[in-house]
Amino acid sequence: MQHLLRDPIMESIFQPEPLLHSDPSEYLPHRNPFLFIDRVTSRDPGLGATGVKCVTYEPGGFLQVFLLESMAQLGGIAAATQKGEGGFLASIDHAEFCREVRAGDRLIVSVRIIKSFGRLFLVEGEASVEGEQVATARLTLGVGKG
Repeated sequence: MQHLLRDPIMESIFQPEPLLHSDPSEYLPHRNPFLFIDRVTSRDPGLGATGVKCVTYEPGGFLQVFLLESMAQLGGIAAATQKGEGGFLASIDHAEFCREVRAGDRLIVSVRIIKSFGRLFLVEGEASVEGEQVATARLTLGVGKG
């Protein structure tokens, strides 16, 4: 009986890329301390995504701008079609904050792409803790290589 050797290079060429990496650093160039999503829990490219941020101690509390940045980072993950595309927060069109986020909170962040035009994406985001909404926002993101 003949034993066939497996060629890992050939296997990797024919293996489809996983649809979901739970590690946000697989999609984003950001690293701690500027990575505001700990885990991606769902991703539907071009439509939306959901993620989790476990809030640890932050001097001065978990700032509202961090909530917006977590939505922007997750929006970039949802909008990107290729690894390493990069992006930027172009504008904050509207934001509402309902309560303070504290150390120990498990933040659930979800985003939905409303529309896209070229490299720009209009994104609606929401953040909640234990089912209680803490923030909503409408953001414009620029995503893709320029």
